[in-house]
Amino acid sequence: MSNNSEKTKGEIEIDLLALGNKVWSKKKFIFKVVGVGIILGLIIAFSIPKEYTTTVILTPESQASGVSGSMSSLASLAGINLNAAGGQDALASPDLYPDVIRSTPFLRGLFDVEVTDSEQGIDMTLYDYLTEHQKAPWWSYILKAPGLLLKVFSSSDEDSAMAVRPNGRILTQKEMMAIGILAERIFIASDKKTNVTTVEVTMQSPEISAYLADTITSYLQDYIISYRTQKARKDLEYAENLFEESKKDYYQAQKNLASFIDANMNVVSAKYQTRQEQLQNEANLAYSVYNQTAQQLQLAKIKVQNNTPVFTVIQPAVQPLIPAKPSKKLILVGFVFLSFVGAVFWILKKDLWNVLLRNTQKY
Repeated sequence: MSNNSEKTKGEIEIDLLALGNKVWSKKKFIFKVVGVGIILGLIIAFSIPKEYTTTVILTPESQASGVSGSMSSLASLAGINLNAAGGQDALASPDLYPDVIRSTPFLRGLFDVEVTDSEQGIDMTLYDYLTEHQKAPWWSYILKAPGLLLKVFSSSDEDSAMAVRPNGRILTQKEMMAIGILAERIFIASDKKTNVTTVEVTMQSPEISAYLADTITSYLQDYIISYRTQKARKDLEYAENLFEESKKDYYQAQKNLASFIDANMNVVSAKYQTRQEQLQNEANLAYSVYNQTAQQLQLAKIKVQNNTPVFTVIQPAVQPLIPAKPSKKLILVGFVFLSFVGAVFWILKKDLWNVLLRNTQKY
């Protein structure tokens, strides 16, 4: 048993040594193939357009669930319990920020942003930049050639009908393509433990990348603030209307009371006293309502302020100097490795095939 195992090991060692010698004898061929791989790797690496990534790091201020003692006491005067309404809304967690940025309305709203690049002479909207000024490797035009030919011979009635767009819910194919490109170039992630949100924007222009990262960050903050304060702002508007109405009613009640007293200064009668008491009670009631609506208005303003999130920008948008993609070294190493493996496989293909046949015959 031991002799057979030693013989098998010896045969394997001899086979491996023979294969190694065979590969070494074809080293010139391997060098040529690797050289071709290096050339192809360089061509591919320099054909891919450079892309620059800008990173912005921000964190939202944590919102307190309760209300301070002074605010609570002020609310109790108006008969309102703000602690009971201290629940969080749907966008209270930064975990939903990626869904907000990747949503079609948010991306569609960025189309009209003006972007500029002084070096490349670009001054246009983001939509035009994404659809008309994106560089691509040369092989992409070859792959797109069949589709372009089909477009030339196909009818454009569908595109013209889409361009009419009776409402904003219909997007053209070009707009959908721009939304797809933009979604691929924006990355956002939130840390659940620290609530730190990272926004990364990758563009072919470093200037546009930095500007767009700053714009998206501002848009995200405005979007979240608008959403978080939407109900509070509606309540504030309603409280302002009630305050103005109660103010007019109170001033009118005072005016009616003063006019009645001035017109009946020397009159002494029970009917006069009764009417004066009625007007006085109406003025007192109007003042009470006016006072309560004034307090509710102040509470509504406080609620809007409390619901407005504050964002702290830890890392602002800085124009990158070094391209993030493509990694020319990694591409070159990959082509060298593949060319070497391919050359070795080509040299040993017959031997590997024979080994495979022998193994299949055994089983």
